[in-house]
Order: sequence, then structure tokens, then C-alpha cells
Amino acid sequence: MGIAAGIDKAIGVIAPQMALKRVVARQQMAILNSGYSNYGASTTKKSLAGWLHAGGSSREDIENNVSTLRQRTRDLYMGVPIANGAVKTMRTNVVGRGLHLKPDIDAEALGLSPEEKQALEKQIEREWSIWAETPDCDMTRIDNFYELQQLAFINWLVSGDCLAVLPVKERINQPYDLRVQLIEADRLCSPDECDTLDGTIVGGVECDKSGEVIAYHIANHHPLSYTNTDISWQRVEAYGAKTGRRNVLHLMNRERIGQRRGVPFLAPVIESLKQLGRYTDAELVAAVISGMFTVFIEKADGSSDDAIGSMIPDEEQVDADDETSIELAPGAVIDLNEGEKAHDTNPGRPNANFGGFVEAICQQIGASLEIPYELLMKRFNASYSASKGALEEAWKMFVMYRDWLATDFCQPIYEEWLTEAVAKRRIIAPGYFTDPAIKKAYSKAKWNGPARGMLDPVKEVTAAEKRVQNGFSTRSDEAMQMTGTDFYANVAQLKHEEKEMKEVKQVANSRPEQTAAAAK
Repeated sequence: MGIAAGIDKAIGVIAPQMALKRVVARQQMAILNSGYSNYGASTTKKSLAGWLHAGGSSREDIENNVSTLRQRTRDLYMGVPIANGAVKTMRTNVVGRGLHLKPDIDAEALGLSPEEKQALEKQIEREWSIWAETPDCDMTRIDNFYELQQLAFINWLVSGDCLAVLPVKERINQPYDLRVQLIEADRLCSPDECDTLDGTIVGGVECDKSGEVIAYHIANHHPLSYTNTDISWQRVEAYGAKTGRRNVLHLMNRERIGQRRGVPFLAPVIESLKQLGRYTDAELVAAVISGMFTVFIEKADGSSDDAIGSMIPDEEQVDADDETSIELAPGAVIDLNEGEKAHDTNPGRPNANFGGFVEAICQQIGASLEIPYELLMKRFNASYSASKGALEEAWKMFVMYRDWLATDFCQPIYEEWLTEAVAKRRIIAPGYFTDPAIKKAYSKAKWNGPARGMLDPVKEVTAAEKRVQNGFSTRSDEAMQMTGTDFYANVAQLKHEEKEMKEVKQVANSRPEQTAAAAK
């Protein structure tokens, strides 16, 4: 037996509690300098000892907090300019005027010639426009398909997720019956707003034992609305039992394994945005008061006379009904009572440090949201290389969100529409309903959105030409990325314009001859 063990045994007989502390301390010392225990996981360092932390599954960390995050994010969107600007910057660059369909049929798999492929794609585009470019596609008959994209995307960002169901409803002068009905995130909630203890239904999303989403529970109206009708829930299966049709489109961005509800886009910066909004409001009020030449009144005795602000006429006061407020008026000259004297004060506004502080906070907010500061604040006063680098980084994120929106919203709706078009034989697609591979070949498509911005058009057009010449890109891709247009449509338009220009030149060249002949 070692000396230390002998001492511990002796102490254990006399003072058991002290012996226990010695054993615990020895065990802590054994792991003190082992890996993360001395760094990020340390509980003894003063810099980390006061760190209050707790963790759980996605249910404890996300689903239990998502309602509060959602309400606070909406409040920021409606009242804090930077928060509103961040969401609209995303909307404008990801969706813009809408992601437009470009059919990309797999001609090789279908055995079609290039001419047949192009003719079929044009026919699909014409039929698609009948449905997508009118409000008939919207269940509420308000927005067309491209406006629905904007609405769905903004709700996705602000609320954390957004739902869309695809009901069928006939309408006059509309050959297609498919409709898109958007559902706000709050309406997706567990019956009686209570999740099941076994985790089968969490946040209105029902899963089976394997974790597969099998149904959504949707309230008949918004849980926070003042409607006087009783709230009830409808269970909507995620996929049709017989057809396998996708009944519900759930737009969300998952952060955790097992997560069922989305987190609002501004969630990581809610506190920073709220505090920045308060600070901005305070500085604005202080600057306004400073512009009114603030004056304070000192009373020589315990006078109970009215305050100076009450001498301003009621019609000139902002809040005359509030008896607790003391108001100032620009250029006001007011008599003082006996025994009173006035002295001015300098609040130091505008604050010289306001701009630098706000810029530093906005840079951190932009880093968290993946929106560079230059784009978040719409200030491009750095060098060309710096501004170009900022736009390139932002573009990576915009393209990622655009692909998500196209994959989770646009493409599934397009496939449902195409299925109806083929069923009604407005589009002829042999084998569409018999082979999934053939169906996939017919339904392949690209979704083109807003073009990437150009800081120096000459340099960027030259770079695009070199990419095409070296086979790094195609004219179709470059036309889509640089101007958001279709290359083949551009070529057809250019052919028509060239023909018209030739006729104009012929007429112009014939006029001098006619003039000379008339002179003779």
C-alpha cells in the first residue's frame, strides 16, 4: 500500500467527509490536463467557470423555443431597419421577380432529336405560362406563381418555415385545376397545442418510430388570431396512401438531426438587432432634443408652479394628453416664474462615435447571416477587389438558398402541374405514367433567378467570353447568370432584329438615289 493510500485510509477512519473530498480532488487532477478538459470544456478556469450552459435534443433546443423566436423575429422585421433590410436583401437576390422555368428534357433518355427536344420544351413553356402567370394558380386567387415564391420565401425566413398544400379546384377559362395554398408556420402545431410525451407529434409534425414524417397537424385558423371560432386541427398525411403524391411541401432549413421545425433566419442575431434598434432610437431622440436647444429650470424654493413644458400651447404639443411629459419646442421663448433661473445643457449629439459603433455591430450581424457588410448596408466604397469579393461570397449563399427553394418548392409544384398537363393530354409524353425514369426525364428543369450583379461589366463580360471559349461554361449558363435571360430566346430575337435592321439600311441607302433622280 502506498503512502498516499495509507493516509487516505487513516483519514477515512477519523474524518470520512475529508477523505471523500481528497478522493474527488485526486480524480479531478487526473483529468485536469487531458484534452478539451483544460480548454473549451474546462470548469476550473475563471474565464469559463461562470459560463451557464445546458443542452438537449433538437426538441429542447429548438422546438420548445421556436414560437418565441418567431414572434421576436417578426417584431424585428416590422420595426428595425437593418433586420427588415437583411430579409429583403435575401428576397431580392434569391427570388427577385421569381424563379422562371426552363425545361431541360433528357432527350437522350427519351430518344428525342435536338429539334424535337426544343419543340417540346417550348410547348411546355407555353402551357406553363397559362397557369403560372395568372392568379388562378393561387388558391386565394391573389398572386401568380412568381409572387407566391416571394411570399413563401419571406415567410420561410421570418417564421423559420412555411407550408404549401396542393389542392385541386376548377375555375372558368383555366384548363388546369392544380392550386397552391400557402399556410403560415403558426398554424402547424400539435393538437391542443401540446406535443405528445413520446415525441410522436412535435410542433405539429408527426413521425413514426423510424423517424419518417408521416403527417402534419394544421389548425383551421391562426392560434394567435382574435377570431371567435373554435380552433380545431386537421391531420394531413405527408404522402398519399395510394398514389404516393406529396400532399404537403414543408420549406425549412434543418440545423440538427431529428429537427422538425425551422429556425427563423434572424434567430442568431435577435439580441444584437434589438439592442441596436434601441440604441438607434435613443440616438435619434437625443439628436432631435439637442436640435431644440434643451433648457433646464432650477427653482430657488419649493415652488409648485407648472413646469416649463406645460406653457407650450396644446396645439403645438406632441402628446398634450400626457400630463407626465415635459415638452420642448424649437425656437420657443417662455417666461420664467419668480425665483427660477434657466441654464442650457449640451447632450453631445449627434454622437461622433455612433457610425463606427453601428458599423462594427453590423459587420458581426452580416457575418452571422452570411450577408457581407457592404451588401447589408448597401455601401460599396471600398476597392473594386474588395467589393467584388464581398459580392462573390454573398452570391454563394444566394445560390444555395435559390437551389433549396427550387428543389423544395418550385420543382415539386412543376412536377404536379406537368402530371396534370400530361393526364389531360395537353402535353404528349409517352410512357410518363408507366416508368419513373421516363417521368423524371420529362420533368427535368432549371430554375433561373435574378442575375448576378456586375461592378465592372467590361471585365466580367470578357471573363465570360473566355470561360465559354475554354469550355468552362456555356452560352446558356452565362446568359442566365449575367442577365437572367435565355440564350436561345436572345438568339431568336437577334435574328429578328438583324432582319429588321437590314430593311432599314436598304431604305436609308435608297433615299439618296431617289433624291438625285428627283433633282434631275
